[in-house]
Amino acid sequence: MANKVLVGVSGGVDSSVSAAILKDKGFEVTGAFMKNWEDDDGTPYCSVKEDFFDAARVCDKLGIELIQLNFAKEYKKKVFEYFLDSLKNGKTPNPDIFCNKFIKFDAFYDYAIENNFDQIATGHYCQVEQKEPSCLLKKSHDQSKDQTYFLNDINKEVLNKCLFPIGDIEKSQVREIAKSRDLVTYDKKDSTGICFIGERPFPEFLSNYLPIKKGDIYDENQNLIGEHNGVYFYTLGQRQGLGIGGIKGSLEQPWYVAAKDNQKNSLTVVQDNNHPLLFKSELTVKKINWLVETIPNLKNITAKIRYRQKEQACTLQETASGWSVKFDIPQRAITPGQSVVLYSGDICLGGGEIE
Repeated sequence: MANKVLVGVSGGVDSSVSAAILKDKGFEVTGAFMKNWEDDDGTPYCSVKEDFFDAARVCDKLGIELIQLNFAKEYKKKVFEYFLDSLKNGKTPNPDIFCNKFIKFDAFYDYAIENNFDQIATGHYCQVEQKEPSCLLKKSHDQSKDQTYFLNDINKEVLNKCLFPIGDIEKSQVREIAKSRDLVTYDKKDSTGICFIGERPFPEFLSNYLPIKKGDIYDENQNLIGEHNGVYFYTLGQRQGLGIGGIKGSLEQPWYVAAKDNQKNSLTVVQDNNHPLLFKSELTVKKINWLVETIPNLKNITAKIRYRQKEQACTLQETASGWSVKFDIPQRAITPGQSVVLYSGDICLGGGEIE
């Protein structure tokens, strides 16, 4: 009997091809469309209906059943509320990481197991290596699309029953497969940004949930040079949206956020993109979610503090309050609330939230 697999079909090309590959390999495939956000359903910013129709067309073309799963309540409680709370506390959270942790590899996984599916599958660009007693999460073949960064906080036990069908091929091949199968998603634009914000400006979205809270903007010498609408609208290293210009005695150059004081509701900004105040060599985390059974040599690892960043050589050290990550080279805009993700070669070791 073929393995029963529940595939998360989002209405994009990656999950479409994942379902097609599994069907071709003889798995008994069922597609599942997850609805995680309802607040903007029916508005131009929300693509849920369009995505569902695309997912339905793909599944119809492949000859597989499509079911709808609504995790909006779980998403709002475990992902969105945490997102807002983190912003209020001066951090810059990454909701995609928590969506994977609490929804796709928790609620979705639980549904699959409870309904007698043998495995789950998604369109993530990553790979799983079967190793006893548990599996290893590895980078995808297409390094430019690797998404292990976003999976650093999932329960490692789930990997034993996860399939990532496109992890060993290039993105260009994914689109070619979709086109050859006449799937409607073959040329669909990849989704970007946070799912519940869509294409709208970040401050515009947040203003629906967080109040305008005027505060001061200072330069590196603590001269008052402007006003902002609330520190939660800004992140370290940010250039756009500061509204600073024509400061007497200052160069006509862009300003960058170098520090946030959540208690005083103030920002410190600098003009040089490579200003020393933007760089640090060390960060701390309270907890690391390890995706490996045995913690490796802590002096022979690399890490990155944002998705698109190239991994950086570092040393990891356990402390009384958590862990310290020391980089060989100072890193720009180390941001509390974001994740530091650890690697040994192409193995994702796990990660933690930057304090």
